[in-house]
Amino acid sequence: MWYGMSGLHLYEQYAIFGVLGVAVLGLFYALFLKRQVMAHPAGDAKMQEVWGAIKEGANAYLNKQFKAIVPLIVILTICLFLSVYIVPVTAEAMKRFEGLSPEKIKLIIAFGRAGSFILGSVFSLLVGQIGMRIAVAANVRVADASRRSFGESLKIAYRAGTVTGMLTDGLGLFGGTIIFVIFGISAPDALLGFGFGGTLVALFMRVGGGIYTKAADVGADLVGKVEAGIPEDDPRNPAVVADLVGDNVGDCAGMAADIFESYEVTIVSGLILGLALWHITGNYEWIVYPLIVRGIGVMCSIIGTYVVRDHGGKGDAMSAIFRGYFTSAVISITLFAVLAYFYMRDIPGGWWRPWVAVSVGVILAMAIDRLTEHFTGTEGAPVKEVKRSTSTGSATTILSGFAVGLESSVWSVVVIAITIFISIVVFGSIEGLTGAAKFNFILYGVAMTGIGMLTLTGNNVAMDSFGPIADNANGIGEMAWHGKTDEETKKARQIMADLDGVGNTTKAITKGVAISSAVIAAVSLFGSYMVDVSNVQVIINNAWQNAGLDQAMVLLKDVGIVVSNPLVFVGMLLGGAVPWLFSSFAINSVTRAASLIVHEVRRQFGLGILEGKAKPDYDKVVRISTAAAQKELVNLALLGVISPILVGLTLGVEALGGFLAGIILSGQLLAVFMSNAGGAWDNAKKLIEDEPSDPANNTGKGSERHKASVVGDTVGDPLKDTAGPALNPMIKVVNLVSVIVAPVIVTYNNEYTKLGVWGWCLAAALLAILTWAIVRSKARVE
Repeated sequence: MWYGMSGLHLYEQYAIFGVLGVAVLGLFYALFLKRQVMAHPAGDAKMQEVWGAIKEGANAYLNKQFKAIVPLIVILTICLFLSVYIVPVTAEAMKRFEGLSPEKIKLIIAFGRAGSFILGSVFSLLVGQIGMRIAVAANVRVADASRRSFGESLKIAYRAGTVTGMLTDGLGLFGGTIIFVIFGISAPDALLGFGFGGTLVALFMRVGGGIYTKAADVGADLVGKVEAGIPEDDPRNPAVVADLVGDNVGDCAGMAADIFESYEVTIVSGLILGLALWHITGNYEWIVYPLIVRGIGVMCSIIGTYVVRDHGGKGDAMSAIFRGYFTSAVISITLFAVLAYFYMRDIPGGWWRPWVAVSVGVILAMAIDRLTEHFTGTEGAPVKEVKRSTSTGSATTILSGFAVGLESSVWSVVVIAITIFISIVVFGSIEGLTGAAKFNFILYGVAMTGIGMLTLTGNNVAMDSFGPIADNANGIGEMAWHGKTDEETKKARQIMADLDGVGNTTKAITKGVAISSAVIAAVSLFGSYMVDVSNVQVIINNAWQNAGLDQAMVLLKDVGIVVSNPLVFVGMLLGGAVPWLFSSFAINSVTRAASLIVHEVRRQFGLGILEGKAKPDYDKVVRISTAAAQKELVNLALLGVISPILVGLTLGVEALGGFLAGIILSGQLLAVFMSNAGGAWDNAKKLIEDEPSDPANNTGKGSERHKASVVGDTVGDPLKDTAGPALNPMIKVVNLVSVIVAPVIVTYNNEYTKLGVWGWCLAAALLAILTWAIVRSKARVE
C-alpha cells in the first residue's frame, strides 16, 4: 500500500479516512460561518474609517512579522532534516518501509520531518492570520449590530471567533491525520516536525503580538486615562488605533496559533506513547483511538458553537457561551464512551480506562474555566477584593492583585496534579504491569487527558477571539460616535460595554485553559522524551552487540530521572530559571516600547490635539509598536530553542530530563500567576468604570479609585497578555526540541562515546548565539 496503514483492520482504515473527512467538514463550517458574518452590514462611513485604520495596521504588522519568521524557518528546516539523518533508523521506520535500505529510509523520514515542519508552520500561520483577519472584519459589524440588538451583536462576535476555532480544529486534525496516513507507525518521527513548526510560529505570534498590544495599551492608558483624563478609546488619543490593532494580533492571532500547537503537541505525544503500548501489547487501538477522539471533538464543537445565541433576549452572553460549551462537552463524553466500548474492548485493562482519561481531560478544561472565572470574573470575590483595595491607592491595588495571582497558581497546580494522579490510579492499576511498561501506560493516560482537554478546541478559541472582537467593536463605537448622546447610541454603547466585559472574562478563561493544556502537553512530551531516549539506547546497544563490542548502556527507562543525581538537579535548577529570564525579557520589551509610545503621545498632545488644534497621527504609534514587537521575536525564540540543546550536549540526557521537569513546574506557576493577576486588575477596573461617575464621592471614571485601578491594570497588562501567555509555547518549544535532539545526544554523548571536539565547538557556538540574543534583547528600541 502507498499509505502507512497496512497493519490496520479495514474498518480502522475507513475510520481514519472518516477523521480526515471530519477535518474537512470543520474547514467548510468555518467558511460557512465566515459568509454569515460577512453578510451583516459594516456600519456607516465613520465606522468604516476607523475600521480601515485598524485593518491597515493589523495587515502591516502581520506582513512584517512574516518576513521576520521566514529566515529562521528555513534554517530550522535544514536542522530538522539533519536531526534524522545523523542518528540510527528507528525500528518503526524499518517496519513501515520494509524492503528499502536504511539510507533510503533515513532520507524518507528526514524529508518527512522537514516537510512536516514546514506544513506545521504554514498551518499555524494560516490559523493566526486568517483568524485575525476575520476578527478584524467582524468587529465593525458587531458595532453596527449593537444599534439594533444584543442578540445580533453576540451572534456575530461569537461566530466570527468560531471561524478561528474551526480553522484551528480543522487544519490541526487534517495535518496530523494525513501524516499518519502516509507514515503509519513511523508517523511520530514526522509529527515531531509538524508539532515543532506549529509551536515555533505560535511562539513568534504570541511574543510579537503580546509586545505589540501591551506596549500600545500601556502607553495609551498612562497618558490618555491617567494624565489627560480622557476615556478609553477616545479618538483624540494617538495610541488608540495601535491599541485596537494589538488586541487582534495578540489575542486573535497569538492565541489561535498557541492552541493550534497545543492541539498538535498532544497528538504527537499521544501517538508516540500509543506506539510504545503497541510494542507492549500489539494493539493498534492505542494509536488509532486518539485520532478518532479528535474527530469526534470537531463534530461536537460544530454542534456546541452553533447553539450559542441570546435565547429569549436575556442579554446574558456568558450563559449563552457556557451553554454551548457544556453542550459540546456532554455530547463528546457520551460519544467517547460509545467509541471506547465498541473499539477498545480488547485492550488490556478494559475499555473504560481510555474513556475515563479523555473524559477527565474534558472535565479538567471545564474545571480550569470555573477556577479562572472565580479569580478573574467580575462576580468573584477576588476581583471585588481588588476593587475594594483601590480605595487606599495604587500600592494596595497592586498588592491585592499579586495576592490573587499567587493563590490562583496554587489551585491550578492542584487541579492538574489531581488530574495526573487520576491517570496514575486508572492506568497504574492494570494487573501484571511493572517497571517501564507501567510507566508507559500511565503516561499514555496523561496524553489522553491532554487530548480530551483540547477536544473542544473550537469552543475555546471561539471564546478567546470573542474577547478582542467585542473590545474592538467597543473601541470603534467610542471613536465613531464620539460626542453623541442620543438614546440609540447610549443603548448601543451599553451593549458593547457588556460584551466587552464578558470578553475580558472569556479571554482570561481561555488563557487558563491554554496554560493548563501546555502543562499537560509538556508532561506528555516528557514521557515521549523518556521513551525516545530508551528506544535509541536499545538501537545503539544492539549495534554494539552486532559489532562484537562489550559495552552495555544502562537504559534510561529502567533507572528513570532521579532527582538525587546531581546532574539531574542541576538541570532542574537551570530549567526552573528559564521561564523567569524569558518573562523578564518579554516584560522589559513592553516597558521599553511603552516608554517610546508615552513620549510620542505626550509630544502629540503638546501640539494641541485635546483642544482640537491638531489631529492625532495614529500611524506613527503603530510603527513604533510594530518595530518594538519585531525586534524581540528572534531573541526570545532562540532562548527556547538553544537552551535545551546546550544543556543536553554539555550535561547529557539525564540533566536534560531534569531541565524539562524544572521548566514545566516553574513555567506553569509563573504563567498562571501573571495571567490571573492581570485579569483580576483588568476586571476590577471595569467594575469601577461601570459605577456612576462621581469624583466627589470617589466613584466611577475620573475618581482616585479609578486612577488606582488603571495603574493596576497597566501593571497587569504585560503580565496577562505578553509574558504569561508566551510561556505556553515556550514550554512546548523546549520540550519538543528536547524530544527531537534526544536521539542525537544519546548517539554522540553517552557513557562510552563522549562529546568530541566538534561537539564542544557546536556547544560553544550555541552559547555565543544565546549570549548575543540576551545582549540584543537589552538594547533600546529607537
